[in-house]
Amino acid sequence: MAFKLPELAYKVDALEPHIDKATMEIHHQKHHAGYTNKLNAAIEGTDLEGMEIEEILAKVSKHSDAVRNNGGGFYNHSLFWSVMSPDGGEEPKATSKLGKAIKASFKSFDNFKEKFAAAAATRFGSGWAWLCVGRGGKLFVTSTPNQDNPLMDVAPKKGTPILGLDVWEHAYYLNYQNKRGDYVSAFFNVIDWGAVGKRYNAATRPKKATKKTAVKKTTAKKAAAKTTVKKAATKKVAAKKTRGRPKGSKAKRRVG
Repeated sequence: MAFKLPELAYKVDALEPHIDKATMEIHHQKHHAGYTNKLNAAIEGTDLEGMEIEEILAKVSKHSDAVRNNGGGFYNHSLFWSVMSPDGGEEPKATSKLGKAIKASFKSFDNFKEKFAAAAATRFGSGWAWLCVGRGGKLFVTSTPNQDNPLMDVAPKKGTPILGLDVWEHAYYLNYQNKRGDYVSAFFNVIDWGAVGKRYNAATRPKKATKKTAVKKTTAKKAAAKTTVKKAATKKVAAKKTRGRPKGSKAKRRVG
């Protein structure tokens, strides 16, 4: 089944003045649509057809550059649109799971904001800034080049992205020209923290075992049980032999 360009949950001019209508139209209907079409062409007729995008990216080093670049472009932009809203901009509630996680990981929301803005501003050339969930539910900020992301096995720091900012020039140049810092600051006015919080909750929720995992665990348990029974039987036989051996029957070592 081919990947589809996701529809926006808001009108193309809904994020103005922070992100202008013309940029949104070009970015979504040209750039993102292009990544989607090229990804489908790259996986057509291969084992990757029918796989989830996350599965593909997890082993992207084994696939072609076309899959890496366009698969990343498809996933990254899909996330990007979903974490913005014309009603966004407020900080996450301090009592929410996400709010507590931000405080635990960065000490304060302002510290997080500073680190995220720095990651976006200092990413050389084209790329993305990310807020991700790492081990134990701890949050971290990172950035990646081009259309890479922290889900990929080639990423220097791996995790589950819950917030992403596109810092390719096509994302902001019409309105901000070379003032990337102003674009980054404006982005905080449209972040939908409710959507980011849902992604955090999903990323930290205990995962249900898949059928394959369940089969592997069952097979492993059965194998372990057989091994235990085998060891017990061996010990039993050894014990019987010891009990049945006459005292002093052990051969004495000859001297001389």
